[in-house]
Amino acid sequence: MPNAPVFAKITRKLHEAGALMHKFFKSRLMKSMLPYLILAFAAIVLFRLTAEFRIFTDAIGRFFTMLSPFLTGAIFAYIFNLPCTALQRLIKKIKNPFIVRKSRLFSVLLLIVIVILVVILILNLIIPAVVDSIEMFGRELPTYQATIMGWIDNLNEWDIPDFLAEYLSADAISGLFDRFVYDFDFSIIVERIILGLGGAASAIFHAFLAIVSCIYLLIEKDKFKAFAMRLFAAIASEKTNETVLKYCRKLDHNFRAYIYTQTIDGIILGTLMTIVLFIFGSPFFLVLGIILGIVNYIPYFGSIFGTAFAVLVLAFTQGIWPTAVIAAIIMFAIQQFDGNVLQPKLMGGTFSLSPLLVIVSVTAGMFYGGIFGMLVAIPIVAIFKDLIDEYIVHREETKNVPKPTDDDFMDRDIW
Repeated sequence: MPNAPVFAKITRKLHEAGALMHKFFKSRLMKSMLPYLILAFAAIVLFRLTAEFRIFTDAIGRFFTMLSPFLTGAIFAYIFNLPCTALQRLIKKIKNPFIVRKSRLFSVLLLIVIVILVVILILNLIIPAVVDSIEMFGRELPTYQATIMGWIDNLNEWDIPDFLAEYLSADAISGLFDRFVYDFDFSIIVERIILGLGGAASAIFHAFLAIVSCIYLLIEKDKFKAFAMRLFAAIASEKTNETVLKYCRKLDHNFRAYIYTQTIDGIILGTLMTIVLFIFGSPFFLVLGIILGIVNYIPYFGSIFGTAFAVLVLAFTQGIWPTAVIAAIIMFAIQQFDGNVLQPKLMGGTFSLSPLLVIVSVTAGMFYGGIFGMLVAIPIVAIFKDLIDEYIVHREETKNVPKPTDDDFMDRDIW
């Protein structure tokens, strides 16, 4: 080949260039520059992600929208797993081998029947009573308006400053009620209902997927659990796997204890408040009792605000003195007994958190997760508290010092 020497020369030059490049990348200068090159590359990637941030966030939003019904189903499956497991233990007491083998399936089917019966009971007994109470409240609204205006007139007799008297005058309150009650634009309401029908099909489909996924998760719980544990054991070290399993068990225990405690406590508190309201002749005793039982799931704030709302309604309907005042004393005494005696007894030592930490936790949960964040704040914060306590104990053992107590530090004068 006439061009063979040329090709051989080019090949030799390429080999020499490759050797020089290899030597350059192995040089001390290149090794010292490598962290800066990686940092520059990361900055470029971050800049591109920021430039395309809208596309990135939209993709994440669509992904979570797609997963949302399944996440909803998983949450309900976790909650319903508590009674389902109890039913499964009862079914296993039947010594029939087939029933024992299919005990999980039978427990899920029995739970579905119970839920349907409870829903029918609510629709036939509780919902009509609630609707009647709301209708009664609407019919008596002018009376409540007159009551509030009487309160305002009494306040204005105490020489309230002019700017307060302007907004707390009978005319101002009357105008507020007129706008609220009599100036409804029903065409706007109908228009919003029609617009809302556009999302009805999506909401129904979402609910259907959530129910189906909840049922399948309940039935296949053991298989999903075994698969997840096997997968994590395969990708994590043994020590990491043991640590994660340890705290997952603690978190599960915390959530179970919290759901159980708040449910039992809500039933007790709601029943007691319903009896008190019934004794004082409130026509809304059932509705207010149900509200107090439900808001009790929100730690610390729920029962306080629920009790205050019940007292306010009682003041409107039954008068401030003596009915509302005496009922308020009794109801807040029950609420304090519940918060300081009954709940700690039910919880035991599971959530040994200070009231300040509870308030901060619930506030942070509300800020980041709304109502759901408030509900899950306490079990999650209890886990973080355990982690910090164990870290402190580990560091004290590492320093090889005697384990101190809180009193040892409380005695020190540092400010």
